[in-house]
Amino acid sequence: MEEQQQELPTTTVTVNKGGSLRVIGPFTLHHADGRIEVKEKASFCRCGQTKNPPFCDSTHKTIGWEAEEAQS
Repeated sequence: MEEQQQELPTTTVTVNKGGSLRVIGPFTLHHADGRIEVKEKASFCRCGQTKNPPFCDSTHKTIGWEAEEAQS
């Protein structure tokens, strides 16, 4: 009998140029206060000025924040 392999869902993390860190796909988020969330997608703040941490609220657009992109 042929063994079936179950495909695992893919989670992708994208560093948006000049903006957030976008995660798409199933993941578990452990907050500093102990809360745990299972999510399918989220955008995380990289500028440090969001009013809804750790999530991006697009504040980077209004404060003129620019990311230092990593060198390959």
